[in-house]
Amino acid sequence: MNAKEDMISRYAFESAMVSFEKTIKRLWIIILLLIILLAGTNGAWIWYESQWEVVETTEIEQEVDTGIGNAFVSGTGDVIYGQSEAENQNDQDKAP
Repeated sequence: MNAKEDMISRYAFESAMVSFEKTIKRLWIIILLLIILLAGTNGAWIWYESQWEVVETTEIEQEVDTGIGNAFVSGTGDVIYGQSEAENQNDQDKAP
């Protein structure tokens, strides 16, 4: 191998190394950008999900012989007692 060929191969090696260093730098930038974007999207989903109010519903079934009164079930929140007051009055008017 003569000196001229040695210079060409050394030049080719150095230019390849410079190219690889640029590629590695770009890959690190992409990796860091993707990590930042992943953390950002996870934060956005946590914020989005925290905007909703959690509502729990509980159904209670109970057999009660009311006779002439109203049966009330104790609980928290909105309670639906079945018939509305107007329907109760209609039933009482129809009773013999």
